[in-house]
Amino acid sequence: MAEILDFTRTPEPPEPLWREALGRKLRETREERGDRLVDVADRAGISVQYLSEIERGRKEPSSEMIAAVAGALGVDLADLLIGIAGQVRNLRASGYLKAGNQFHTSRPTGRPSGPVAMAWAA
Repeated sequence: MAEILDFTRTPEPPEPLWREALGRKLRETREERGDRLVDVADRAGISVQYLSEIERGRKEPSSEMIAAVAGALGVDLADLLIGIAGQVRNLRASGYLKAGNQFHTSRPTGRPSGPVAMAWAA
């Protein structure tokens, strides 16, 4: 039997991407400490451009890279990850995501692909 598709239903907004939540938290932490991008990048052993791309949610850093940046900021890795999870939880609880707001600036068209695919409501 054929399935009837409902094209009038709007898909749920996607969850915030992990790399974007991570980037926001790293930038927030760096700015709170009064550190410059160049100084944190130097201490972490990465380029300023790469750190900037991480903070803007453009790059998906490895766990080693996240640990290096956290160390350069003087932040415990577990505390950093807990802080990010708390931000996402608070956004959900406040209805921010349900209202259609997202961390990211553009909504994908078509089916998402790549290593960080977002689930759309069926």
